[in-house]
Formats: sequence, C-alpha cells, structure tokens
Amino acid sequence: MLGYFIRRVLVLIPVSLAVSMVIFSIIHLIPGDPIDNLLKIGAGPEQREIMTARYGLDKPLAVQYWIWLSGVLQGDLGTAIVARRPVADLIAQALPHSLALGLCALAFSTFFGIVLGTIAALNRDRWPDQLIMTVVLLGSTVPGFWLGLLLILVFSVWLGMFPVSGARDWSAMVLPVLTVGLGGTALVARVTRVAMVEAGQRDFLMLLHAKGMRPARIQLRHVLRHALIPVVTILSLRIGWILGGAVTVEVVFARPGLGTLLIKSLNQHDYPVVQACLLILAMAVMLGTLAGDLIQAAMDPRVRAAL
Repeated sequence: MLGYFIRRVLVLIPVSLAVSMVIFSIIHLIPGDPIDNLLKIGAGPEQREIMTARYGLDKPLAVQYWIWLSGVLQGDLGTAIVARRPVADLIAQALPHSLALGLCALAFSTFFGIVLGTIAALNRDRWPDQLIMTVVLLGSTVPGFWLGLLLILVFSVWLGMFPVSGARDWSAMVLPVLTVGLGGTALVARVTRVAMVEAGQRDFLMLLHAKGMRPARIQLRHVLRHALIPVVTILSLRIGWILGGAVTVEVVFARPGLGTLLIKSLNQHDYPVVQACLLILAMAVMLGTLAGDLIQAAMDPRVRAAL
C-alpha cells in the first residue's frame, strides 16, 4: 500500500503542473483585464501602462506563469489585484464555508443514497424499487440552481422555516445542503442498486445460504459490502464536484464561500484570485480520486494483490 500511495502521488505531480498551465492560459485568454476595474473614469493610456507595469501584466505570459507558479510552490498565492489583499486571506475566509457545505452535502447524499439504493435492490422490480428509481431520476435531472430557487420559494418565502441567504447559523445550511446533496443522493442510489443487484448474483452467496445464514445478514454484511466498492469510487470523484458544483448554489443562497469568491473575481478579472480558486478545485478533484483509489484498495483484497 505504501508503494502504491507513493506511485499515485508521483503521478499527481505532472498532472498538477499541466492543470496549472491550463488554468493560467485560459484565464489570460478571457477578454478584458483587472486594470479596467482599477482605473478611474477618464484615465488615459499613461495611467493604464503604469498600473499594468505595477502588477506585472506587461511581462510575457510565460514569465508571468513562472512567477505565479514559483510563488504557489512556496505557499504564496499572490495578492488580489482588485481587492488588494493576500489571496491566501481571501481563500482562508471563503474555504471553510465551502468545505462545511460540501462535507454536509456529501454525508447527506452518501447516507440517503446508500439507504435508498439498498431498499430498491432488496425490492427489485417491485413498487418500492420503481418509486425510488422514479424519484431518483427526477432528482438527477433537476438543475441545482433551479432546485435552490424552488426550495427558497417554498421553505423560506411561503413557510418561513429557513433563512433565504447568508451563513449566520446552522439553519442557513439546510437548504443549500439539500440543493447540493439531492443530486448526489440520486447518483449514489442508482450506483448502489446496480452494484447490489450484480453482487447478489455472485456464486459465493449460494454457499452462505447453504450454511443457513439469514438472508438479511447476507444482504447487509456481504452483498452491500461488495456493492460499496464502486460507490466509494463515485463518492471520491464527487468530492471535487461538490466543491465546484456548489458554485452556483452558493451564489443562489448568497453564501460567502469559494464559489461566490470565484464568480466575483471572474467578473473583476482578478487573475490571482481566480487562478487560486480554480487550482484549489482541481486539487480537490485529484485528491478525492487519490483517496478513492486508496479506500478501494483497502476494501478490495483483489486490488491490493494487483499492487
């Protein structure tokens, strides 16, 4: 396992380098620049040249990338051009809100997804299975921002149960977690059902029935255990997706998270902040994939034997 972990970490190095190059290139290809948000009305070309040189935007892109990458490798994410604050401080303020939302949504979708998928698999081709799969299908097709607006209308405007926006206390987390978590619940439920149906057709189950083991114990202890392997893979990939997919949800609920910071910085063309946010989201996807591979190897002896 240690050798496998080291090899997987080494693979992340060139991937991270390639991702950083793509992020930097795409951001600088977007029309406009942050200087437009700093210049006063009526400022001439001389002021623009001075401001451009002050923030190093007059250098070639390759030189700008090397300066930014060198700083990132040393733990320096740079200084926000428009906000004029260290990017690390802005990230430190926004990231805890996004992590709290993401982890709660991940826990919600994991628990209810596995429960619903298990119930559907145990009642295969019967009405509970059909009902759950119908609800799951609807849940997976509803856009997150539309679902968020609908939940605000029902539970905030009509019923007054939860706040419309902000992050003041736990009640402000309920609707965003439901919005982000319902889509994941649908995915986890479908994967769990399919995996349990396939695991229920394995030959070793005949031996367990022959030994007189109770069917419920077989399903929950053995079939579900084998079915959780692909579920873990899906959940590991969703770690990064939840942080990135919560961007629109954070904007809808006006939460001071990473998504709100990213959208605001994109509108201002604040390159250092946008680059840092996108890099964090990309690293979350890569680290989530790494965690999923390690957990899968720990759960499945066949994977460990192949290492």
